[in-house]
Amino acid sequence: MGRIDGLWLNAGYAQVGTLESVDAAAFNQMMNANVRGPMLQLARLSPMLNAGASVVVTSSSSTYEGAPTTSLYAATKGAVVAMARSWAAEMAERGVRVNVLIPGPIETNFRHFMPEASRRQFEDFVVGQVPLKRAGTADEAAAVALFLLSDDASYVTGSQYAVDGGLVRY
Repeated sequence: MGRIDGLWLNAGYAQVGTLESVDAAAFNQMMNANVRGPMLQLARLSPMLNAGASVVVTSSSSTYEGAPTTSLYAATKGAVVAMARSWAAEMAERGVRVNVLIPGPIETNFRHFMPEASRRQFEDFVVGQVPLKRAGTADEAAAVALFLLSDDASYVTGSQYAVDGGLVRY
């Protein structure tokens, strides 16, 4: 099997709802997609990473926003940040870098599960909070991920890079 120089773990699944609406099935589904998936993928692929390789894992600005109805999703994406910090420390001795991409509102089909009117209202509200007053594009998020995967970021590990138009300033 081939060796890996760059790996982007870009899982994302969300359900929004009140705290009272969270049940075991929703909890397991979101944890499986957003936490279990990247953990097990990297566990399996880690032996194939070359020295000097780079791993980027996608979290979300929801981790830092504290928005209503997003507690489960935010928790899963917070777990991604915690995993990546540990991975960065663990894999550094092998010369493998691990960083986190923190996208904010990005124009993708990610919110396709929401009814059209709800989605539009949600997006208008979130974009209204962004200092740059617009949603980002998938190309803008990918450009940051590509930087982190490149040799230009050879001294960057254990870091978080927000692509959110200034939404979350941490």
